[in-house]
Amino acid sequence: MAPAAASGGSTLPRGFAVFATFPDLLFIFEFVFGGLVWILVASSLVPIPLIQGWVMFVSVFCFLATTTLLVLYIIGAHGGETSWVTLVFSYVATLLYVVHAVFSLIRWKSS
Repeated sequence: MAPAAASGGSTLPRGFAVFATFPDLLFIFEFVFGGLVWILVASSLVPIPLIQGWVMFVSVFCFLATTTLLVLYIIGAHGGETSWVTLVFSYVATLLYVVHAVFSLIRWKSS
């Protein structure tokens, strides 16, 4: 099924119209609850600091991804196409996996 057919033929919002559509309106709640997660995780005492660091990393990463996506929507970087989001973030995720694997291999070889 084509992306346009799957979404009912609508185009992606641009500018402040992002805040007028339901799925994109959730950006506001993501910011609020993302900030609450940072506050709660940073102020809690956990027996294993690695767990706290991992939760903080995930919440910060998701917050930055949400912010990036919102800014890209507002400035209209998608040009009305629906498949650009998957393509941009797929390349970023793949690049990060490769970089992580290479540096893990280097660390493993040096130990």
